[in-house]
Amino acid sequence: MHPALIRLEKTFSPSILSRIDDPLLDRHRIELWLKRDDLLHPVISGNKWRKLKYCLDHVLTLGSGTVISMGGAYSNHLHALAFTGKVLGLKTVGLVRGERPEPLTPTLQDCLRWGMELRFVSRSEYRLLRHYREHDALPGIRPGEYWLPEGGAHALALAGIQEGLDEIDLSYDMLCLPCGTGTTLAGCVGAAAEGASVIGFAAVKNAVYLTDEVEKLLPRPYTHWTVNHDYHFGGFARTTPELNQFIHEFELKHKIGLEPVYSGKMIYALYDLIAKNRFKPGLRMIALHTGGLQGNRGFTRRPFS
Repeated sequence: MHPALIRLEKTFSPSILSRIDDPLLDRHRIELWLKRDDLLHPVISGNKWRKLKYCLDHVLTLGSGTVISMGGAYSNHLHALAFTGKVLGLKTVGLVRGERPEPLTPTLQDCLRWGMELRFVSRSEYRLLRHYREHDALPGIRPGEYWLPEGGAHALALAGIQEGLDEIDLSYDMLCLPCGTGTTLAGCVGAAAEGASVIGFAAVKNAVYLTDEVEKLLPRPYTHWTVNHDYHFGGFARTTPELNQFIHEFELKHKIGLEPVYSGKMIYALYDLIAKNRFKPGLRMIALHTGGLQGNRGFTRRPFS
């Protein structure tokens, strides 16, 4: 790995496993552990770092000076990329979906402060950008520029996801995670413990494409994984009073921050499915907290204390 990335990673905190104690889990004889990747770093948290790590190693190895990527106005991916680029001395360019918001979202304000150039593209143009997969595939890309697909959706990201799972020193029957682009899910499918099943909870409505996206990233077919599409709460970054209340109560009880875009929806889904007896008693499951708590600034929610 490039020395600059090794130095950066030395500033990270270890990810821990937190057992969730709850009467619901006791009644249904389910053991739930949360892998706290939200604790890795105050900015580059969760699966954002896992996906960026080896892509950025490729950037630095090639000697590219500019990384171009894409995301929405509250994108955890762009937020992490902008900060990491600043630390590594890389120029970053964010292609942001939709018209420039006034004022800029807190996420985009951070990106600007860390030196990211923001270019706002129409939603139709944004959809077209998803077709470009390789680092040199973006039309008009120049020498020294590196294209990183939405959410870091690249085969190089899988190695970082695998490293995260290698940190788990506990046997488990099921691995659960929220998913948007499917990249983290692909990494988990390929690296999960032998005999364990993997469930990805789609954070996006009508995300039937996720299965194809995951299969494209995997080196061979796997059969021990599924995508649950029932807990998107109306679509990406959509929420409901019921979800918000659940997150608030969970945070108060367990002192673990969640956000309503990814991890909050996943934990809600697990609690709901457990209450409905959808899991076999005696099951030990590990859920990945994928970080991204900076995105909470896009929602009006009560803080936990």
